[in-house]
Amino acid sequence: MSRQNYIFTSESVSEGHPDKVCDRISDAVLDAFLTAEPEARCGVETFATTNLVVVGGEVRGPGDVLGRVEEIARECVKDIGYEQDKFHWANLEVRNVLHGQSVDIAQGVDSGEEKDEGAGDQGLMFGYAVRETPELMPAPVLYSHAILRRLAEVRKNGTEPALGPDAKSQLTVRYENDMPVGVSSIVLSTQHLDEDLSSDDVRGIVEPYIREVLPVGWISDDTEWHVNPTGKFVIGGPDGDAGLTGRKIIVDTYGGAAPHGGGAFSGKDPTKVDRSAAYAARYLAKNVVAAGLAHRCTLQLAYAIGVSEPLSIYIDTAGTGEVPDREIEAAISDVMDLTPRGIRKHLALNKPVYQRTAAYGHFGRAPDADGGFSWEQTNLVDALKKAL
Repeated sequence: MSRQNYIFTSESVSEGHPDKVCDRISDAVLDAFLTAEPEARCGVETFATTNLVVVGGEVRGPGDVLGRVEEIARECVKDIGYEQDKFHWANLEVRNVLHGQSVDIAQGVDSGEEKDEGAGDQGLMFGYAVRETPELMPAPVLYSHAILRRLAEVRKNGTEPALGPDAKSQLTVRYENDMPVGVSSIVLSTQHLDEDLSSDDVRGIVEPYIREVLPVGWISDDTEWHVNPTGKFVIGGPDGDAGLTGRKIIVDTYGGAAPHGGGAFSGKDPTKVDRSAAYAARYLAKNVVAAGLAHRCTLQLAYAIGVSEPLSIYIDTAGTGEVPDREIEAAISDVMDLTPRGIRKHLALNKPVYQRTAAYGHFGRAPDADGGFSWEQTNLVDALKKAL
């Protein structure tokens, strides 16, 4: 039997974190290609450091998008809010070294008269859902994201002009009877534009918003606070620490509460199962829990490059299932086509909806009217129940 009383910690990083700046640019370039050509292929990687952004990788799509990469990168940095001496959206150097997709990879992915579209790579992907928040997400990572999203809102709307774009949050959540009941520690490090602000000053700015975001009663007199524990945090973003696409995969997913297959998401078009199958796995796991079939659900999918059907489907409900896990596995195959094309069609993934996923988590977000976060829908509940 799993532990019922414990503490668990997860972190998040803001849209101005160096790695998230890179994720944002990579996904913005992807969105530009998908806007011009829904079947475009992208594997876009971004590197950022002092006064420099490098965009590279492989693409296949309209050539005019390539000419807009510098403009796209600058617009992302501007929207995030970087206007500091050594990382300013208007003055930084942008190098575009994107090139065409490998024909060897393309032949494995493209469909033809004799074969269906194959997976864009081998690999394994995990999805997870748990009935401890309304979003069916682990509480520590969900609320770590929520804190930083709220601070970004008040920074960008001018309410708190002293805050800078770069920030990290970390929550240690206390569980009783396998449900979150409180926060034992809060860690928040945020860039500030006034060099004279102390850690106490910064806490005075951010604490009301943290209390606003967390559930009532979760913060107590025993909660430990660590706000800017190293002191001054003025130099932020890629000027303070280099950034790279795909380095925050645990922040992007479940905060360490569930396994991760190893592949990053940002910059990858949905033929790449690192991204699309991870979204499908979350979608299925969430619908299993939403259907009342389990309190928690971990789902694994595995693929081989050039092969359309998944090699395996694995379910683990950690002893919380209302029916045997093997029966849920069989039902999943009945209710959704898990080939790469089937996933893309079912979740309508060939749309420019990825830039918005680059910060504050790919999961636990409300579905958007234009198809963004379609994998957060719970529209398979009835089909799963019927299949069982």
